[in-house]
Amino acid sequence: MAKIKLTKSAVDAAETVGKDYELRDTIVPGFLCKVTAHGRKVFMLQYRTNWGERRKPKIGQFGELTVEQARSIAQDWLADVRKGNDPSAAKLAARMAPTVKELCEQFIEEYSKPRNKPRTVDTYQGYIDRHIIPAMGKMKVPDLTRADITTLMKNKAHIAVTANRLLACLRKMLNMAEVWGYRPDGSNPCRHVPKYREDGETRYIVNDELARLYTYLDRADVEGLEHPTLTLAIRLQFEFSARMSEIRTLEWTWVDFENRRVSWPDSKTGDISKPMSEAAYQLLSNAPHINDSPYVCPAIFDSKEPMPESTYYNSWKRILERAKVPHVGTHGIRHRAATDIANSGVPIKVGMALTAHKTVTQFMTYVHTEDDPIRAAAEKVANLRRDTIDSRASATPAARPATASAITEGDKTSTSQGNYRPYRHRKNPQRAVPPGTKRATPETPAVVRS
Repeated sequence: MAKIKLTKSAVDAAETVGKDYELRDTIVPGFLCKVTAHGRKVFMLQYRTNWGERRKPKIGQFGELTVEQARSIAQDWLADVRKGNDPSAAKLAARMAPTVKELCEQFIEEYSKPRNKPRTVDTYQGYIDRHIIPAMGKMKVPDLTRADITTLMKNKAHIAVTANRLLACLRKMLNMAEVWGYRPDGSNPCRHVPKYREDGETRYIVNDELARLYTYLDRADVEGLEHPTLTLAIRLQFEFSARMSEIRTLEWTWVDFENRRVSWPDSKTGDISKPMSEAAYQLLSNAPHINDSPYVCPAIFDSKEPMPESTYYNSWKRILERAKVPHVGTHGIRHRAATDIANSGVPIKVGMALTAHKTVTQFMTYVHTEDDPIRAAAEKVANLRRDTIDSRASATPAARPATASAITEGDKTSTSQGNYRPYRHRKNPQRAVPPGTKRATPETPAVVRS
């Protein structure tokens, strides 16, 4: 174990002798170059921690680092040791840190599956497989920066909705990385990364379109133009202001005819229960039980299964086209139903119970403004204002308006409106004094010329 001043020429001259040996630096204590039996030359630092444990971490390989660079790193590490830190432990932690791919697997197994519905788990897994792992799966979790997140968002700018949902998934995942100790607290790189504007607002089904839609549904039921299960599903979604998934999976055991209520034990927002309107009661009472299926709206070709999402959606598109109604997603039914609830005048809390929304903000996003109620409200406000003005005017004696002769007296000023005498004309000493001005005093009240 020779002790020399490590220089480039000294390391270059070190020969392979068939076994490992070390060249120790005389300038920085513990700094050395290890020459392996295979000829590799590796810079290392040997030190003892404040609690007495020996450490000998690798700094870097000769050729990748110069002697001066390696010595400078060694000095920095020794300074950390004096502060009570352990550079070797930090290097080990960085080496042992999970990759983003490993974090994704842990997030699904330990966080999402115990807490989320299977559909939500599948959604997260889809974001992970299609977007996250291809972009940053091999990166170490501690190395992930805000620039990496921003770059990913820029690459998904053409699909704004997906990009925003992807950002939310990553934010939740990296929050858990802090909980599990992979990143320092408050270091989530998703912070302050802006979302994209989502312009795909659900179109509102206006009154004329609703009338045409129901006219076609009635005709379809009479003439057999559509499968009765499909028309029943659409009518039920309107009556319950429900999600498509809630109608597709609705089971007969959830329908309580005696108390006129329908319960969904496992909806998107948890257990919900809604009362039946008379129309909903009649629909369910007259609905057929197809081949003893457990579902109110079973699949057409397999009554043991609920109606597939694709069947419902494609049928809805076809029915809209035949009813000559512009396209809107099935969620447009829920928007229309929520708007009808809001316009009915029921308290917001009752409306939220009918739609199964948890917050007022969520409920109001489904409520659309219609021209007729707004026009009626504007007319009501105008009538109220008019009544107030008329009642006040009848209680106060009307002042005599200025006559044409008064207006023509005195100097006149030419304007685009013709010649007129200003209310406060400077050249007329007998001019009227506007009320509330400095010239209007109790001794000289304002006058109206006649």
